[in-house]
Amino acid sequence: MKKTLKQGYEEHLARYNELMKSPMSLPFARPGLFYQKPFRMFGNLYYVGDKFVCAHLVDTGDGLLLFDSVNTGQGGMLINAIWEIGFNPRDIKWIIHSHGHLDHIGQAQFMKDMFGCNLYIGAPDAKMFRERPELSAIQESSNRFDMLWEPDGEIYDGDVLTFGKTTISFVITPGHTDGVLSCFFDVTDGKETKRAGYFGGFGFNTLQKDYLIEIGDPELKNREIYLDSLAKVREEHVDIFMANHPNNDDMLKKYEYMLAHPGENPFVDDKAWGRYLDRKRDDLLKMMEEEGKAETK
Repeated sequence: MKKTLKQGYEEHLARYNELMKSPMSLPFARPGLFYQKPFRMFGNLYYVGDKFVCAHLVDTGDGLLLFDSVNTGQGGMLINAIWEIGFNPRDIKWIIHSHGHLDHIGQAQFMKDMFGCNLYIGAPDAKMFRERPELSAIQESSNRFDMLWEPDGEIYDGDVLTFGKTTISFVITPGHTDGVLSCFFDVTDGKETKRAGYFGGFGFNTLQKDYLIEIGDPELKNREIYLDSLAKVREEHVDIFMANHPNNDDMLKKYEYMLAHPGENPFVDDKAWGRYLDRKRDDLLKMMEEEGKAETK
């Protein structure tokens, strides 16, 4: 028997209500609530992300470079932010993705279809797309037509690549995913040059015991890999720490401080990089210690 319109709606409502039980549902359901006014961090580096997930724009002097294409369903906010900060999205030539999770890659295909930009991601996460696509969480998208995309370029550990007039050094720092990219490059305001640094994935959600067992890591080796990655880039000199999510090192509070204190720039802080990497190291070690104590009771 053919489904009635009312039955179709009731099924839709049931799916919606089930999805809304998740504490992470609101950014998908009402992304406009997470809009963040874009702002200049320093010189030719701008913030164009939202209050849930970060995106950064670099004016390379020969085309725009975007770091991350934000969560599925948030393409309109991203484009609006780019316009609002004074740029044309059609000038985006490249998008570098910090890692292969849905909330950072969700609008990649849309941006490529709209503006013809080239899509880059770490080689291990490109392999994940091909061989274990479920680890990207693409199935969590609110759009049933979202699928993974084919990168135009895969980035390897130690690569040094030039985009327009900006040269970036890349380090693969696995843990959150196998292909997390850490990136280091210069930005300038025309008078001073500062070094920006981006660690592409801090979350512990993929370091939980149940998750690691499910993906085939019963010995929880990814936790040690994560700690090794933090140590691998800990001593890099970074003047400007680029957050992966706005809660990293209180990024939006820094923006509010900058608004309230004209002439001061809290994003220029050569201690922020090491401070936050040390915090994540200590937090993970504490989590592991507490888990071990619980298991021995």
